[in-house]
Amino acid sequence: MKILIVGAGAIGGYFGGRLLEKGEDVTFLVRDRRKEELETTGLKIESANGDCILNPKLITKNSEPEAYDVVLLSTKSYQLAGAIEDVRSFVGDETMVLPLLNGISHIDQLVEAFGEQSVIGGLCFVEATLGENGTIVQTSPLNQLVYGERSGEQSDRIERLKQSFESTKAEFILSDNINQEMWHKYLFITTMSGITTLFEEPIGPIRELESGQRTITALLNELEEVMKKFGAPIEHGISNKLLEKINSLGEGMKSSMQRDAEKSQPIEADHLQGYLLERAKDLEVAVPVLETVYTKLKLYEKGVNN
Repeated sequence: MKILIVGAGAIGGYFGGRLLEKGEDVTFLVRDRRKEELETTGLKIESANGDCILNPKLITKNSEPEAYDVVLLSTKSYQLAGAIEDVRSFVGDETMVLPLLNGISHIDQLVEAFGEQSVIGGLCFVEATLGENGTIVQTSPLNQLVYGERSGEQSDRIERLKQSFESTKAEFILSDNINQEMWHKYLFITTMSGITTLFEEPIGPIRELESGQRTITALLNELEEVMKKFGAPIEHGISNKLLEKINSLGEGMKSSMQRDAEKSQPIEADHLQGYLLERAKDLEVAVPVLETVYTKLKLYEKGVNN
């Protein structure tokens, strides 16, 4: 299959690189500056799962229009509108659009842009960052990409995609309930990003405190209640399972939002916490911890933007 990776940052660069390393037909859609960098240095991955240097095919938004079988999007939410416009000329009638963004509201944006049939579901679990020299640094063994038809169907096209994704050094998992898995990831990442950025600490020191445990639990429960109220397809008692997961993470684990804040970069407060806060207001659900987290994040944004 012809696979287009939008961007060559930490997420897209890592998973696209693993597919390229295997021998799949992978092209990266990048900005001019990143294109020049990659043409000089190659796509470098330093990983707990094996290092590599690759020479990928590169295009820009102004390249000759051409339809790809799969377009993988891993941008930040605040970059999505621009990415949609950049990729339009590479999405055909049969193209599968696979988003790896955190959250859920991006699905509606993509469906509006490309149609219900084009958009499949996806998410990932990987601790990766882009180093100063453009190297993708992936620091733990966990490197999962989960995908599937949003209908749950085991379609012919998803089976073909599975064949392309198999036998790489990353773990590509085909799900028959991707909608639920996306909502569970949304609950997890909104809690993790909110807590670690609120307290400006990795998860370890926070959860060691009794008060930290209570705060994490309270936020999980608030978010789960909001999701249940508007009918999100979440598993009963999912907060308890996610609390166990949070408590099993490495002591030094930071959320990507916290790392972005430490670098004075934009964050996804509105896409993650803000979306659920608005739903809570509409449903008249009290969410005091979520409001505290969101206030902290908006004050950060105000400081950065000023």
